[in-house]
Amino acid sequence: MESLRRGERADCCATDCSPNDLTTRKAAWLLWCLPSVGVLVGFFWAEGRAWIWIPAFLVMGGGCLANATRCGRLHCYFTGPLYILAALYVALSMFGIVRLNPSLFLLIVLGASCAALVLETPFGRYKHKPNRSGNG
Repeated sequence: MESLRRGERADCCATDCSPNDLTTRKAAWLLWCLPSVGVLVGFFWAEGRAWIWIPAFLVMGGGCLANATRCGRLHCYFTGPLYILAALYVALSMFGIVRLNPSLFLLIVLGASCAALVLETPFGRYKHKPNRSGNG
């Protein structure tokens, strides 16, 4: 407890991980903002939809997985795999294996993303990891 009063941390996520959170950096523009614009453009441009959505969802999913690993951002544990699976679904639809209803698809992805963000309200923004001594 004394080490926490002096400002020392045993683990980045024991108290606050915002310095490692990619959403607080300029990289957020490349990892989430720009791909989100691509998803919006793809919604209105059916011919280029798969070519825009697949890389956009892969970039956002990779950013979320990296963020979950770096700092334990809670919603990223859900949205990372969600966006990777969204890219896979779009790729399968491009090959005619599954049918894609763009409106319903984006509603589901957006709804699941919002649900993951809402989880941070009762559980906190960062997943608390046990410190090296095994005490959490």
